[in-house]
Amino acid sequence: MKQVIVMRTDLGMRKGKMIAQGAHASMKVVLENLMHPWVIKWTNQAFTKIVVKAQSLDQMEDIFHRAKTAGIPVAWITDAGRTEFNGVPTDTCIAVGPAPMDVIDPITGELKLL
Repeated sequence: MKQVIVMRTDLGMRKGKMIAQGAHASMKVVLENLMHPWVIKWTNQAFTKIVVKAQSLDQMEDIFHRAKTAGIPVAWITDAGRTEFNGVPTDTCIAVGPAPMDVIDPITGELKLL
């Protein structure tokens, strides 16, 4: 079981901002799917997380839709823009899973580690 955080790298976010956005995504997918069997199993294990790069909004959208179609819990994060992005709400990352590795890897396995 693992969770994959897919972070947009085309935005030039500061490292701390990226960490905060990834934490938002991880928490959101869990809170929205508390009773999902994969979430329950993952929270009783090691909380394995992997953070990978999305080169663009289009790539992140594609991964999001593929995960949804595969039945994997997924969460989309849009930053309000108060500290970066000049006040413009900006789509920053998604959390894919938790899910079994053999289910999640076909969706995110080719992405490079952040």
